[in-house]
Amino acid sequence: MNSEQKYSVGHYLVKQLLNFVESGEIAIPEIQRPFVWDAAQVRDLIDSLYRGFPVGYIVTWQNPAVKLKDGSKATGKKILIDGQQRITALTAAILGSTVKNTDYEDVRIQIAFNPLEKRFEVFNAAIAKDNRWLKDISPFLKDEISPFKICKNYIELNPNVDEEELHKILEGLKNITNKEIGIIQLDGNLDIDAVTEIFIRINSKGVVLNQADFVMSKIAANEVYGGNMLRKCIDHFSHLALKPEFFGKLKQNDREFVNSEYFPAISWLKNENDAIYDPSYVDILRVAFTYKFSRGKLGDLVSLLSGRNFETRNFEQEIVEETYTALRDGVMAFINETNFKRYLMIVRSAGFCHEKLLRSQNVLNFGYIIFLKLRSISYPAEKIEKLVRRWLAMSLLTRRYSGNPEGQFDYDIRQFENKSPEEYLNDIEIARLSDIFWDVELPQNLENSYSTSPEFNLFLASQCKMNVRGFLSTDITVKDLVEQHGDVHHIFPKQYLKENGLSRGMYNQVANYVYIQSEINIKIGKKPPLNYMGYIVGHQCAGEETIYGGITDVSDLLRNLEENCIPASITSMDISSYNEFLAERRRLMASRLKQYYFSL
Repeated sequence: MNSEQKYSVGHYLVKQLLNFVESGEIAIPEIQRPFVWDAAQVRDLIDSLYRGFPVGYIVTWQNPAVKLKDGSKATGKKILIDGQQRITALTAAILGSTVKNTDYEDVRIQIAFNPLEKRFEVFNAAIAKDNRWLKDISPFLKDEISPFKICKNYIELNPNVDEEELHKILEGLKNITNKEIGIIQLDGNLDIDAVTEIFIRINSKGVVLNQADFVMSKIAANEVYGGNMLRKCIDHFSHLALKPEFFGKLKQNDREFVNSEYFPAISWLKNENDAIYDPSYVDILRVAFTYKFSRGKLGDLVSLLSGRNFETRNFEQEIVEETYTALRDGVMAFINETNFKRYLMIVRSAGFCHEKLLRSQNVLNFGYIIFLKLRSISYPAEKIEKLVRRWLAMSLLTRRYSGNPEGQFDYDIRQFENKSPEEYLNDIEIARLSDIFWDVELPQNLENSYSTSPEFNLFLASQCKMNVRGFLSTDITVKDLVEQHGDVHHIFPKQYLKENGLSRGMYNQVANYVYIQSEINIKIGKKPPLNYMGYIVGHQCAGEETIYGGITDVSDLLRNLEENCIPASITSMDISSYNEFLAERRRLMASRLKQYYFSL
């Protein structure tokens, strides 16, 4: 970015700003979403204006002028990118506009004023019965009722009030609409990175701007190509995915959306409780965009929605239209019930039976991109399934999307344009999943204490896929334990290791974690493996009382140990063998992960 100033600063009267909003000159994208301020914050904003306190700057981004088909140019709207809540609060308190609550119901936030105390309050039942209050400032501030009439009515109810003093107080109230608010107007030719940097620098709270919010603002501001309804679809899908019970409220409270093409397309979510993949609006945008445009950077989508021609650097109306059409198609593909459920079926078939085993939304997102991309070109279903499973596992093993996910998305999707999916994945496997990875790097990666680490979660997924039993279980599988919210326990009991002087980072090692039935774990208590495993081998498998699970056969015990990648020598181990045990189990877990990966 050069030294040329890319913004202008102005001050506008509150009533001018509200006129801009009513005329559509300034688009408030957030107006379709639930209002996040509470009523008290609205009251405080009005009070600040009344007292002449600063209320912060509003930031708008001018949509660039686009070239029309006839060669002329059309000036775009200003999009509000910071200050949505303040402007919405002003429209609510002064214009009497409704806002949406969390159930998407339109509600009024009514602000009352006490002239005697010069105090504002949110209207309530007590104020309704108190003659000292003006119940609603909106009719007065938008000239629906004259100052003379307000004064006359108030004095009739409060005869001891000084009329001249009341007139002065009401003039002060009326003057709220003549107070100034600063506006920083960003140039429409600024790219998304520059706008993001400016936003961060001028935002006193240090808020990091999500580029997806820019996209959503752009979409919502465009009614010509149905962006406002597309924005609602994205929002409602992500909300319903988390809370299917919201469906009834949505159907009741958003009739405009119910009558659109999008409502039937997302209605299947009302009966859906699968939590493996609950996408946010950011996820939906990222997948739909990358899938349809073969680009990974949302900044590019912002430019395309503005009509940017990347070759000529001009802004063209045709590109705006083409972008909205393609983005709509991408979103429709994302929310399609068949697509979504088939993708989840593939995810589950890789062993991810519970959402806690695949915590990376970016891994899930790119897997879905691959699925949609290949399905759109009629790729054989069995090849799609294998490729997606492998890609999910590879991405977790290599932590592919943990650093710069957007840049990695952009790189990966472009490679899919140049090579066959199998070729590209094979190239990655040669480069990243060599024998050195499986024999050295992966065991080293397993040397951590996080039960949520991707390597450990992938190990659990491998156990679920192979349908192996929990540690010392005769019939209960790891999959059963994971799905029933079972707990991860320590093979070398935590208390035993603590009493032997080991630190948290040492006793909470991934290689010491295992899924085991709680009742078995309770019986083990703080005994070392030498004791409880020794009892199983020497007594339980010799026909004596079964204490630690139901295994009563040595060969079955060895199979159970192999299923859980636990060295057979565990039966004679105590604290002196702990480090040896960790090293051997990491090797066995890495070997299992390699076997699992190439079986996908």
